[in-house]
Amino acid sequence: MSNDLDTVFAALADPTRRAILAMLLEDDMAVTDVAEPFEMSLAAISKHLVILTKAGLISQEKRGRVKWCKLEPDALRAASVWMQGFGQFEPVNLDAFERFLEIELPASDDP
Repeated sequence: MSNDLDTVFAALADPTRRAILAMLLEDDMAVTDVAEPFEMSLAAISKHLVILTKAGLISQEKRGRVKWCKLEPDALRAASVWMQGFGQFEPVNLDAFERFLEIELPASDDP
């Protein structure tokens, strides 16, 4: 469980990945549609999607020639349950949590 949480929190640490998750709250999206609002290459977005997929936060499925992304809420649910165990995280503010981690943990070279 600890490794799973580490992977989820590492994925959530990036604002682009959090924005992608917010977009997927509405509905499944094609990868090209996910990439559209961002000023980065499709390859860069694909790397973010791989990280979100490995964390279990999204799933990807090929439908014909198009790859689709779908939000998978179970990984977020496990992280939320873990944080709520501390009681002081109501409501959960992930941006503030990210700032706390940046201050408290040494910088790493991981994406």
